[in-house]
Formats: sequence, structure tokens, C-alpha cells
Amino acid sequence: MSGVIGLPEPPEAGVSALPAGTFEGVAVVVTGGGTGLGRAIAIEFARLGADIVIGSRKPEHLDAGRAALEKVGAGVLAVGCDIRDPAQVAALFDAAEQEFGLPGVLVNNAAANFPVPAEDMSPNAWRTVVDITLNGTFFCAREFARRLMTAGRPGSIVNVGASYAWTGGPGFAHSAAAKAGVKNMVETLAVEWSPYGIAVNGLVPGLFPHEDMTADIQQNLARTHDKDAAQPAMRVGRVRELGWAATFLASPYARFISGHTLVVDGANWQRRSLTNPTVVPVREQMNRGPFAP
Repeated sequence: MSGVIGLPEPPEAGVSALPAGTFEGVAVVVTGGGTGLGRAIAIEFARLGADIVIGSRKPEHLDAGRAALEKVGAGVLAVGCDIRDPAQVAALFDAAEQEFGLPGVLVNNAAANFPVPAEDMSPNAWRTVVDITLNGTFFCAREFARRLMTAGRPGSIVNVGASYAWTGGPGFAHSAAAKAGVKNMVETLAVEWSPYGIAVNGLVPGLFPHEDMTADIQQNLARTHDKDAAQPAMRVGRVRELGWAATFLASPYARFISGHTLVVDGANWQRRSLTNPTVVPVREQMNRGPFAP
């Protein structure tokens, strides 16, 4: 393809997009911050001087996150927390306050997801994904905001979303519905809480391959033989690029930005074909046979 060059590569890993020390003395809570994109976001906050509190249900994820963050010299607190339980969420923030003082930033990254045709989805699968992704995000945001309001302190919330909140997500009806709720929450809570100094924004990642992707997602990606050529940018994202976006949204340099959802995907979610490709039912894409009750 003559003239096609794609979007340039970002600066090298370890470079910060904001001035050194931007988050010095600030405690940042990252749910699901022990692995994957959550850990990448936490690392960029840590490089800018933040103390990091990571929450996760799984001890092995907490251990992995703590080790990665300690390598960049961050103060780290790893707390076991199921965000579906408001009492555990409150305990997470209690621990954060005791260790580092009142947090100034919350990144709602924890979520649940797996591909399944809607007709095969069990009630428990639906409830679990919605409970973690939507309800858990709200419980964390509410706990954070209440504490800041009580203290008369400003802060910032970044909710990690998904582009199928706008478009729908065949094969992911549970997650798409929950993420649509998360996006709406950004817009609603920004209006409610901006008077109290609390900014609320969303961050939507595109394709950022990393070692912690689930087997289901890896299988989906394996069906695309050339993932770079499948993106308008002609490349996939680098996890540090998502971290840079998150730190900017939560930084003093973005204080007049609230209620916005930033999509970081090289324009992939807006891609359309000039002619529609042949429709392949979701069941067939997942190599499932005919539906049988």
C-alpha cells in the first residue's frame, strides 16, 4: 500500500509525559492494579511520584503488582478486595488512608469479561460481570467521593471503559451493557461531583497486547493473523501509552476536563468498511455448534 506508514511509535518506556513529581505525595488507588493494563497505569503514576494502592481479589495478582511497582521505587500497598462488596471497598480505603493518607486519585480498572453468545449466557454469568464491572465501579467511586467531600478535598476519578459502550459488543452482551453503564456514570457523576472538586473521566483502551490477557482474549486475537494491519494506526498500542493518558486525565493539567471519555485506540473503534463484509454469527466465530437448550 503506497504511502501507508501508520501512526509513529511512542517515546521509549520509562519516559514520562508529565513533569517529574507531578503526583508526589498523592496516593493513587488502582483497582485491578496488579496485572495487565491496571498495572501499566499504576506504574506510570508511580514514575511521577505517587504512592500506589492496588486492590485485587487474587493474592497472586497483588504480589505481581507489588513487585513491579517496587522496581520503580514506589510506595506500594496491596490490599485484598472484592469490589462487589461495599464493606470490603470501605476497608480498602481505610487501609489506604492509614498507610498514605487520604487518596487523591481513584482508577476504576477492575472488571470481569469473557466471550459468550447471549443465548448461552447463564444468569450467574450475567450477574457476575455486571456486579463487578458496573456495581463495583460505583461502590468504589462512591466511597472515594464521600471521603473527599467529608474532608473538603479535591480529587480525580478515572473509570476504565470499553468502546462497545457506544457500539454494542456481540459476544459480550454482559460486559458491553455494564461498560455502557460505566460511561454513563462518568457523565452523571462529573456533573454531581465537580462542585465538590472531584473530576470524573473515562479512559477506553484499544488493543494493547500484554502478558496477562486471558486465554479467551488470546484465542480471539489469534484469529487475526496480522493485528497491526487490522488497526488504522497500522500498529497496536503500547501499554505505556494508556498509562500516559490516565496520568494526564488525573493530573493538575487536566483540571477543567470532567465528564469526558478518552478513547486511546488509534481510531480503531471508528473504523468502517466501504462495503459490508459477510456476516459471521457469533456462535460460528466461537466455533460453537447449533444452540441446544
